[in-house]
Amino acid sequence: MGALQGIKVLDLTRILAGPWSTMALADLGAEVWKIESPDGGDDTRSWMPPQKTGISTYYLSANRNKQSLAVDLRTPQGRQLILDLAAQADVVVENFLPASLARLGLDYATLSAVNPRLIHCSITGYGRGNPLENRPGYDFIIQAESGFMSITGEKDGEPMRLGVAFIDLVTGMNAVQGILAALYERERSGLGQTIDIALSDSALHFLANIASGYLNTGEVPQRYGNAHASIVPYQLFNTADGCIALAVGNDEQYRRLCLEVLERPELHGDPRFTRNRNRTEHREILLPLLQEAFAGWHSEPLIAALRERGIPVGEVKDVAQAFDSETARYRDLVLSAEHPVAGEVRMVRSPLRLSRTPTVTPTAPPLHGQHTDNVLGRVLGKSATELDALRAAGVIR
Repeated sequence: MGALQGIKVLDLTRILAGPWSTMALADLGAEVWKIESPDGGDDTRSWMPPQKTGISTYYLSANRNKQSLAVDLRTPQGRQLILDLAAQADVVVENFLPASLARLGLDYATLSAVNPRLIHCSITGYGRGNPLENRPGYDFIIQAESGFMSITGEKDGEPMRLGVAFIDLVTGMNAVQGILAALYERERSGLGQTIDIALSDSALHFLANIASGYLNTGEVPQRYGNAHASIVPYQLFNTADGCIALAVGNDEQYRRLCLEVLERPELHGDPRFTRNRNRTEHREILLPLLQEAFAGWHSEPLIAALRERGIPVGEVKDVAQAFDSETARYRDLVLSAEHPVAGEVRMVRSPLRLSRTPTVTPTAPPLHGQHTDNVLGRVLGKSATELDALRAAGVIR
């Protein structure tokens, strides 16, 4: 049994941030009812390539362990079904614009009236209760607006986005934290509450040390490519046959690098390089000297020598190599489930490892509307005749 066994989640989200959060809840054992429009469903179902047997792998990445219901929220009967499900749910997660949600009559005030214990999590681009609340939020735009792109990329190159929609992903995880905290608090109060999660908040919060540096000094952070603003050497270096990622985190590691691995005592004895503060100030002089020293090594013996002396280093891998690595094997990071159309679907295991209540055995991301009849019949007691009538009226699929 998962840690959230018995918790029921009404999932009114689509794309990535919302589905990522509800998948985490589903991995932990919650029963997740994914509500999709009858005409097409979640937008990511059509986001391809890549695809497997006509199924979008983007959609597959964020929707395992869920039950899909195709319900038309534009109809009064569809909205009533959602209200009825909300009355039975513990959590509702939605990423509608506030104006759209109010127009549908599915806002927190309405839902909490039918279920005072309901925890309502709203995920938007810019948060609620401000003039920007109805502006759509997209990860790419928020990466640009939040300053992340300004600190990503080569020093003299153009601003660059991260290769994955990480603001969506961290926003989804922030939503999970808020939901779990609200569930815990409900045990004391017996009451639900609403949670306001914004991509813009998540982005600025995720700037972490970069934000702290700017807020406390007024200095605008710059791009350093793969280098680090505060630590040197902390970047990629070319070897005779490849590329390594080196992260020298303190002065003792730097001493061992120069004296025990590279056997270049002058790179340590020079007062411009002995201390990290000095190395950051003289990086333009030091880094070419280190690159020259690394160029005479092959990657494998160099990595072995560095690790033997406790100096953090890694090989630069592509995605295929990462999933074929000893790390992926030792942690059993790839799991699979059988999909009715795509066959075996391979997925990345949840990073949440609980000893007594592990994450649940995965089920494949559902087909569009695959569980409509099952959930409406089992949870709301709808008969076959009632379901047929709803389907004939175009309310469900």
